[in-house]
Amino acid sequence: MIIRRSKQEIDRIADASKIVGEVIQHLKDIVEPGMTTQYIANVAEKMIIKRGGVPAFLGYRGFPGSICTSINYEVVHGIPKVQRLKEGEILKIDIGVRLKDYCSDAASTVKIGKVSHEAERLMAVTEESLYKGIEKAVENNRLYDISAAVQLCVEKHGFSVVRDYTGHGIGQEIHEDPQIPNFGKQGKGPRLKSGMVFCIEPMVNAGGHKTEVLHDGWTVITADRSLSAHFEHTIVVTDNGPMILTG
Repeated sequence: MIIRRSKQEIDRIADASKIVGEVIQHLKDIVEPGMTTQYIANVAEKMIIKRGGVPAFLGYRGFPGSICTSINYEVVHGIPKVQRLKEGEILKIDIGVRLKDYCSDAASTVKIGKVSHEAERLMAVTEESLYKGIEKAVENNRLYDISAAVQLCVEKHGFSVVRDYTGHGIGQEIHEDPQIPNFGKQGKGPRLKSGMVFCIEPMVNAGGHKTEVLHDGWTVITADRSLSAHFEHTIVVTDNGPMILTG
């Protein structure tokens, strides 16, 4: 069942989303070679708490970090640590915030200094696919119209969408129904209605789509060790089309 949110609920999710957007933008501005992912997580946590929120990922199913930080061929769920970022790497920053019992979630991929042409292209295509998916979050469209739009954008550029992890609904919990795969057939799935709130989040690999989980039980990596990029927004379906809440 997909929940349709009231205006009051959407406003509360929007308040949490404002924090997420501000924190991600600040981290994008400060990240540089030599910085540790633990330092980045500490900055994010302080900003979230200062704004009245709580890091939604901290302790979620036992996750040990305030945010997720995934480097290069790490896809998602990377744990912040004392590892220092190096010139030429790409960093996925994924942030969830709980504020007054409602949640928001977004992610971005950040260049560490100057990166390769392949990394630049992968990031650009992944971000483009996010917005192609968002464009389909229109009342009376089908849920997998979003999925199909993401897949088409990614695969026409020769990249692969991750199939083991998906976008999702969001509201009083950080992960709610429905799951939103980044692949699927257009015209399938439940109809979209005004008031539905989703996290659309393409995870895209330069190589094959298969993934593995490291021994820490969290960090997801590409099976072929190819680069991976990740972008995400929390959005709401409205009478006038999709609205990005974490922008």
